[in-house]
Amino acid sequence: MKYLQCIFLVLLFPLWLSAQNAMKVNARLVDSLHTIEVDQQITFVNTEERELVSIYLNDWNNAFSSKTSPLAKRFAEDFARRFHFARQEERGHTSIESINSAEGFALEWDRPGNIEDLVRVFLPEPLASGDSITINLQYDLKIPDDKFTRFGRDGDGNYKLRYWYMTPAPLDNGWKLYSHKDLGTQYVSPYSIEIDIDIPTEYYAASALDLTRTQTRKGFKTIHFSGDQRVDSKMYLTNTYIFESLPANSNKVITNIRDEDIELENKTKLLSRTFSFLENRLGSYPNENIFITQEDYQNSPIYGLNQLPGFIRPFPDGFQYDLKLFKTVTNYYLQNSVFINPRTEKWVTDAILVSLMIDYVDTYYPKMKLIGNLSDIIGIRWFHAADLEFNDQYQFLYMNVARMNIDQPLNTSQDSLVKFNKNIANAYKAGVGIKYLEEFLGDSTVSKSIGEFYKKYKLKPTSDDQFAEILQKNAGKDISWFFEDYVGSNTKIDFKIQKVTEREDDSLDVQIRNLRQNEMPVSLYGLKDGKSIFKTWVEKVRDTKTVTIPRMDIERLALNYEAEIPEFNQRNNYKRVTTLLNKPLQFRLLQDIEDPRYNQIFFMPEFDFNLYDGISIGPKLYNKTVLSKTFNFSLSPKYGFGSETLVGSASFYNAHQFENNYLYLIYYGIGGSRYSYGYDLFYQKYSPFLVFAFRNSYLRSNESQRLLIRNINVHRDQNPEDPLLQPDYNVLNVKYNYSNPNFLKHLTASFDYQLSDKFSKIAVTAEYRKLFTNNRQINLRFFGGTFLYNDARNNDYFSFALDRPTDYLFDYNYYGRSQGSGLFSQQIIVAEGGFKSQLQPEYANEWITTINASTNIWKWIYAYGDVGIVKNRHKNGKLLYDSGIRMSLVQDYFELFLPVYSNLGWEVAQENYDEKIRFIVSLDIGTIIKLFTRRWY
Repeated sequence: MKYLQCIFLVLLFPLWLSAQNAMKVNARLVDSLHTIEVDQQITFVNTEERELVSIYLNDWNNAFSSKTSPLAKRFAEDFARRFHFARQEERGHTSIESINSAEGFALEWDRPGNIEDLVRVFLPEPLASGDSITINLQYDLKIPDDKFTRFGRDGDGNYKLRYWYMTPAPLDNGWKLYSHKDLGTQYVSPYSIEIDIDIPTEYYAASALDLTRTQTRKGFKTIHFSGDQRVDSKMYLTNTYIFESLPANSNKVITNIRDEDIELENKTKLLSRTFSFLENRLGSYPNENIFITQEDYQNSPIYGLNQLPGFIRPFPDGFQYDLKLFKTVTNYYLQNSVFINPRTEKWVTDAILVSLMIDYVDTYYPKMKLIGNLSDIIGIRWFHAADLEFNDQYQFLYMNVARMNIDQPLNTSQDSLVKFNKNIANAYKAGVGIKYLEEFLGDSTVSKSIGEFYKKYKLKPTSDDQFAEILQKNAGKDISWFFEDYVGSNTKIDFKIQKVTEREDDSLDVQIRNLRQNEMPVSLYGLKDGKSIFKTWVEKVRDTKTVTIPRMDIERLALNYEAEIPEFNQRNNYKRVTTLLNKPLQFRLLQDIEDPRYNQIFFMPEFDFNLYDGISIGPKLYNKTVLSKTFNFSLSPKYGFGSETLVGSASFYNAHQFENNYLYLIYYGIGGSRYSYGYDLFYQKYSPFLVFAFRNSYLRSNESQRLLIRNINVHRDQNPEDPLLQPDYNVLNVKYNYSNPNFLKHLTASFDYQLSDKFSKIAVTAEYRKLFTNNRQINLRFFGGTFLYNDARNNDYFSFALDRPTDYLFDYNYYGRSQGSGLFSQQIIVAEGGFKSQLQPEYANEWITTINASTNIWKWIYAYGDVGIVKNRHKNGKLLYDSGIRMSLVQDYFELFLPVYSNLGWEVAQENYDEKIRFIVSLDIGTIIKLFTRRWY
């Protein structure tokens, strides 16, 4: 009998472990207070093989309660300002009234580690493995504004609820405790759910759950929803019915995705096609309803399509709506039936989703161009971008971050990905990786394995290891490289043909070199008249490998000719056999997307402006494509219409990137320029340079360091009216920069050493900004500089400046650098002393130390103050100060400084006050672009 009991327990144990949690939610919407009152019952099952003394609940609505929550910190990391500056009533919170046992006894609870969106409930006694416990909760939800995550209460009084009721944190070899960071997914174990929600009679409720009954009473109605094996908490309460219910084979789609005025019949046909495709490739969806919203799509759009203005429709009717539906439906399909850890293993569902999107477009929209029918327009069709097919975007956008050396392994936790990788690049890398594997295997193994994985683990907890097991089991080749090198690392793929040798037996020996440390396979092609006449796959090229192929009539050899591999550099993939050049030369007007079949050179018109040259226009000749490259050159001769002569600049530099290293980049080169520094006075500058760049291994951190070594050579025209004592000079400059710019806390520092035949000097600069939770911002800057020796004291050209540096290294973008009066003399670049008022002495030929400070008065209006000591030889140091109002319309890009009081007295009451106002204006396109891209990288 004892043995029978043991067998019985062994048989039942897996059933205990697979038991699901159960929840009952009774909720009441109080629209006037923007709150929901909740009575909730949770039956929690211990699926671990150990006792539990507490259980953890996700309370993600409370993530909005504080400016210091993990969600708030995430917003700050992404430079999203709205949440920090929102009013308290806009942010939302959870007020817990009670947590009781099923018997009605109060249970102790806390928020462990003061984490706002996590609740720990202490159990009255240990919960044995396989046992369950029921707890009852009462709490009120203050619903946040939808401007933070697109979910919450919107301006029309609708409630778009997501992660609103509490859910048990999952047990998966221990507790998996994740905070709300607006990543689009919540990791929970599947549960059964019953919801009774009271809403005003004029409101409607929509959910993916099964609607079982509706009861209407005076002033409100109660709607009952239920579901089994669910992980999605999304529910909409709207004061008008904004959804439509569309049949899709055996399922029903509830949606409000914008439809571009497509007729109902066509929507139904597109949906039916989508579900037929998914059912054929994956299997049937296990629940009846699929609930997809406009917010779901906007949080995970098809990038490119979502940026198009409504009046531009370069694609066939229905194409954009079809793809929006397909992506959003497939995403929902996978998230709600494949129960995988979405923080650390999301690459699996990303890979399936993107590969299915590629196949769907290939099936129903073959040869669709990336820019649609715009590729037929004269002028546009001359660009290589017009040749790209719609599915080429996935590899291209992944390669954007790979070339920038900020790509991350596919199994990186979602909250550790930089925003571009999280939203775009990692999913695209996963998808093109699946297609790479498919091409390598050369059959339908991958597609069949995905279908097998879905059918086997539908509505069951699973992992990426089980996905890998199925792929490896079905593959006829060793594909361990895919999981070790492609998924588990950010090692780039980069091959080149080292050499080609013709053999006497009418064959070719081709030596292939792998420029990276991996064992990924590469495809080798033989070309004739630009077309492939031979193809083979070469495996396990760790360093170099020689393969023998038939001679045939091959004119050129190429690796990865059809771009089935997401390769870092395809430009070195060609080798001539009978032709003169490996690749022909191509000239293109305006910057274009890289075409690896050609050696490309671009040219475009470019203009500059300064007071003396006026507007200068000329051609820019360069090799940089949309994606960054290691070697770059730029030649920019221009004609200055003000100076009526030739001006311009040129630069050449080469970069070496290092993956996963503290020292991640070394680049070196030479640059030069010729412009006017006064009326009919020109300078020529050339400077060889070497740069070492360092960064934090955690790529979401903005912390970086840079060491610059350069030699600046300057030649200036002699001024006959005011002869220059030293028109030509040479300065060796070594500069170290530390930078950690963030929305809440900004810190930069630098050490600068300069050596010339006339002087040697050092300077230290530090800048600190802090934004407090009460929205008060303080800005502090320190500058200190001293000459080690100075034999050029007879003028102040090389001296430290109090308010406007002479810029003898020609680093700053002054629009009128030699102006002593007038509007252009009022341009300020906060460097060296950083003062805003023009005080005496304005230069220091021995040492200087200053502190600049400002704090906000109202929004973008600040009060500033500067204080410092200026020391000149044979004179006592002089204490100087100024103060005023700073109008920071766009910080560091467009600002005005209005002096009030200084050593000169009340400047605001003095004559010609308008001439004392200083301004910062940045017209440099590259600098302005950084303002918008910083939140993505």
